[in-house]
Amino acid sequence: MFSIQGQILDFCVLSIVNEKDTYGYEITQRLINSIEISESTLYPVLRRLLKLGLLESYDIAFDGRNRRYYKITELGKENLNFYRKKWKEYVKQVNIIVGGEYD
Repeated sequence: MFSIQGQILDFCVLSIVNEKDTYGYEITQRLINSIEISESTLYPVLRRLLKLGLLESYDIAFDGRNRRYYKITELGKENLNFYRKKWKEYVKQVNIIVGGEYD
């Protein structure tokens, strides 16, 4: 059975990288606005998403060093769409329980 609770961070990272290719620090800064997360938490997630083929990475020289950028793959986009569908279902079910409104 799929559990969105266990996949929220993957969902958020894929959503951010789907907007544009980006690097770890930028992803962390975007997440910090909504979720308590540190860079040390994020990088294992990025490595796992790379290993699963959901992201690709490439390096670009920046200020005398390489900055690793992440790009979503087609498989990553498929997973992102799956997460979006499951998220809508999850929110709907939680709203039913707590008496909230939903679309």
